[in-house]
Amino acid sequence: MHGTVVSIHIAESNGGDLRPLDSAELVAGAGIRGDRHFRADGSSPDSAITLVESEQVEVFNELTGLCIAPHDTRRQLVTLGVPLNDLVGERFRVGDVQLEGVELCEPCSHLAGLLRKQFEITTTSAADIVRGLTHRAGLRARILTDGEIRVGDAIESTA
Repeated sequence: MHGTVVSIHIAESNGGDLRPLDSAELVAGAGIRGDRHFRADGSSPDSAITLVESEQVEVFNELTGLCIAPHDTRRQLVTLGVPLNDLVGERFRVGDVQLEGVELCEPCSHLAGLLRKQFEITTTSAADIVRGLTHRAGLRARILTDGEIRVGDAIESTA
């Protein structure tokens, strides 16, 4: 398995605007420094970072006729060339940082509502958006080692 980090996005607050980054500091068990989900106390290690496949967002767009960008799913890392669903329970590396896939990051009605509002979607229901993104909305992962990642970094299995 070999993929690439296409983009990195964080938001400083829940529902806040996404900010693209060229690089990000990952802290083991805590998250991406500066992101809304960062927990210095390690209270949410299983969702310290989220990833989404650009290819799966393309499939969603084809199925629904919508045109959302992968980062619009509000996942922090957008990837290319790696089947993220296969990484549940697996250790892998992004650049020099070790991660472990915890579970699929399934879509929710909150995300569907944000997308409908942001893109003024009236022809596709929130339920249809959730259905279209089910098993395509990415991966939640633990950060096992500290380090900096960059756009363009390789994503590789450590198994």
